[in-house]
Amino acid sequence: MYKVILLLDFAEEYSKTLMKGINAYSKEFGPWIFCRMPLFHRETVGIDGILQWALEWGADGIIGQLYNKEIDKILKAGIPVIAQDFKERFTEIPNITGDYHEAGKLGADYFLKKGFTNFAFYGFNDIVWSRERAEGFEERLKSKGHQVHYFEHKKARSTELWYYKPSSLSRWLKGLPKPIGLMSCDDNQGQHITEACRHVGIRIPEEVAVLGVDNDEMICDLSDPPLSSIALDVEKGGYDAAKLLDHMIKHGTGAYYDIIVKPMQVITRHSTDIYATNDDHIASSLKYIHQNIEKNLHVDEVVKQVPLSRRALEKRFLEITGYPIYKYIFNLRIEKFTQKLLDTDMSVFEIALDMGLNDSKNIARQFRQAKGCSPSAYRNKYLAGK
Repeated sequence: MYKVILLLDFAEEYSKTLMKGINAYSKEFGPWIFCRMPLFHRETVGIDGILQWALEWGADGIIGQLYNKEIDKILKAGIPVIAQDFKERFTEIPNITGDYHEAGKLGADYFLKKGFTNFAFYGFNDIVWSRERAEGFEERLKSKGHQVHYFEHKKARSTELWYYKPSSLSRWLKGLPKPIGLMSCDDNQGQHITEACRHVGIRIPEEVAVLGVDNDEMICDLSDPPLSSIALDVEKGGYDAAKLLDHMIKHGTGAYYDIIVKPMQVITRHSTDIYATNDDHIASSLKYIHQNIEKNLHVDEVVKQVPLSRRALEKRFLEITGYPIYKYIFNLRIEKFTQKLLDTDMSVFEIALDMGLNDSKNIARQFRQAKGCSPSAYRNKYLAGK
């Protein structure tokens, strides 16, 4: 029965979800005994105190947020350690890290599909997960001929509630071209943006559409308006980290690898629920589609919402969105279906009924067409331990 120290930020949804995956592995192959060590130990007793406690307790391993400068002491202790790269990646021990560039590209593609031509990123340049998300975001947009407006959050202000007052951030937001798709490095910073916009009267999502990362539901729902976010496969990352720690305890720390937490999909909430167009008829059509996508929606119903012939609407819709109306409905339906597949334990049949569809075999076939695998295979792919 292993003894494992978890030195994580237990207030954050990311850490809580990580622990779900770690615990799932423990129940399957353990059980393990856990010491949930609050982060303030890192600041009060330091790495020396943490390692001393680990040796006294007889800890078999540590998973946690550690400072890179303390690597020599960590290695000297001889305890298997997996670090969460909350600042920078370690090179001498395995990291729980992420495909941050891919998350940035996913955010860029999301805004491109919504018709945006102006883009911005808000984050930290001195933290790996923010910096690389910004790089992926900018790389994808530059390949499409677009530039990115960038605002760096200063470390000196990280503990202040400065974004509730007039600031350099609010001045930057007011000076951005509108409408604009803005990606923040995580949900916490996304809420900075929504609050700063509210303070200076910038409309979300009409003027600034805001996208976060982590899909921390509490933060996203507290935001005004609710914040869209990129969901990450964190629970599987926790499971895989526990599996790696098990291997390191049994076979030594010589052979290790990083645990890569993958981005899954964008969860759309009100902060991005818009299509960037000045065409009122297309805007009305898109609004109707988004509001009614969980019904068995057809093109004819969309056409009835605007004073245009079907042919005229189809032509303008294709010119502006890049998709025929039926294809846009199809893509959005698959996006909503995927979200329910990952967020609930409903069967394919139950999800189809919930979305007003009476043919579950047809939606399963459409899903395979879009994703390259069956709904059950896709769900299993993102479940911890699969």
